[in-house]
Formats: sequence, C-alpha cells, structure tokens
Amino acid sequence: MTSSDPTMLPDPWQSLHALLAAMDAEIEQVYVERGIKGVRPRFAYPLIRLAHAGPLTIRELAQSLSRSHSAISQTVAAMRKEDLVTSEPGPDARTRRINLTERGRSLVPFLEAEWRATHATVAELDSETPHAMTAVVEEVRRALEQRSMRERIHHHLAGPPQ
Repeated sequence: MTSSDPTMLPDPWQSLHALLAAMDAEIEQVYVERGIKGVRPRFAYPLIRLAHAGPLTIRELAQSLSRSHSAISQTVAAMRKEDLVTSEPGPDARTRRINLTERGRSLVPFLEAEWRATHATVAELDSETPHAMTAVVEEVRRALEQRSMRERIHHHLAGPPQ
C-alpha cells in the first residue's frame, strides 16, 4: 500500500462516463415519452440486428455487433425480462437461439427511426463543437494502434511485467 489513495485524485474517465450515461438517459427518456416502457438504449442495436438477421445465437449476435459474448448475454437476459426476445435451444446443447417476440418486433420501426435520429444528432453535435467527438475517438483509436493502452500503462509502471 502507498501513502496516498490514488482514487482520491480526479478521475480522467469520469466526464466521459458521465456524458455517455447522460446521453443514454436522454435517449431512454425519448422512449418513455413515446410510451415505450422497459426498453433501454443498449437494446436498440441487438433488436434491430435480430429483426434483420435473426434468429441468432448469442455468439452470432455478439460477433455481428462487435460486442463481447458476456455483454450480449447480459443484454439478452434483460431483454427477455422485458418480453422483447425469446431464447430457445440452438443447434447443440450449449447454444441458445435468440428471436424477437411480437413486442420486440413491433418496436423495431421506432428503434430504427431513433437510431437514425441519434446518428443525425451526433453529426449535429460534431458540427457544433471545435473537436468533433467522432474524430477525437478515431484519433485516440489510431494513437492506440501505434502504442497500445497496455504498453502505455507498462511505461508508467516503469517497465513490462516480469
């Protein structure tokens, strides 16, 4: 243990996490205002994909969305509780096929419209700020391709692991 608690320093991630949470809360509020209960913004991507490509196993859905199996498994469980998807045995005993319920399918046209409106909103925000969010994210991604987060952390830890 060191003499000072590093978690007492300002968290450089806090503003990004807070911004993303606030944006998601605003999107969720749009759903509530439209009378759509129990739907979270993180459900839109998999519900839309399932409408166009489903039914899919959790692995197939995760791969198609570039998300982890664990994250999609948790999202599917939450969507099942809201009667948006069903889960049935897949081609073997270890897999489950995910499909939309009637409720899930009925929400897809609105979710597609919201998806497009959200993308238009991000483009609008990019045009209103001196540093477009999408450009900054791409610049950070490129910088991390040159030198990974792991390599940078090791540098600040004073060397690679033993």
